[in-house]
Amino acid sequence: MSKPKTPMTPSAAARIQSTVAKANEGQVAKGSFAARAQSAAAKNSNSSK
Repeated sequence: MSKPKTPMTPSAAARIQSTVAKANEGQVAKGSFAARAQSAAAKNSNSSK
């Protein structure tokens, strides 16, 4: 049995993006995991309204 998926939250995406930006001189590459996480969080946030 697999665990149920947990949707990406805006706060989790912000933490990921912040960490990546700090490691890369403030830059987050287009298409990176951090960018995809931010997109998923936005979609999850909009669909819950």
